[in-house]
Amino acid sequence: MSGKTSKLSAIVHCKCPHCRRGDIFTGSMYGWNIQHTKEICSYCAQRIEIEPGYFYAAMYVSYAMNVIEMLFASFITYLIFGPLTDETFWHYLIVIFAGCFILYPFNYRYSRIILLHILSPNIKYKPYYDK
Repeated sequence: MSGKTSKLSAIVHCKCPHCRRGDIFTGSMYGWNIQHTKEICSYCAQRIEIEPGYFYAAMYVSYAMNVIEMLFASFITYLIFGPLTDETFWHYLIVIFAGCFILYPFNYRYSRIILLHILSPNIKYKPYYDK
C-alpha cells in the first residue's frame, strides 16, 4: 500500500491510529462474527488497549452518542406521532429502545474509535507507515 491515509478515512474504516493501516476489530459490526477489539495492531504492533481499563472511558463516549441518538429518535417520533401524550407514550418508548438496541454495535465500535483517534494523546500517527 502506498499513499497517505487520511484521519477521517482511518476513523470510518476503523484502522489503527498509529499507522492507519491495521484493523482494530475482528469480526463484523453486524453479523454472526462477534466483533472484538484486537490487543495489538497487526500492521505496526501498536498496543491498542494502552493500559488496563483504558476502554472504560469509551463508555462515556458511547453514552454521549446514545443521548444524541435518543434525542434524534424522539424528534423523528414527534414528527410522525405528535407530542408525547398517554396515547403516544408506547410509540416513543419502542422507537427509542429499538434505536438503542439496533445501534449498540455501532456505538461499541465507534466509541472506541473516537477514543483512540480523537481523545487519546498517547497514540500519535506515524506517516512513515505510508511509504
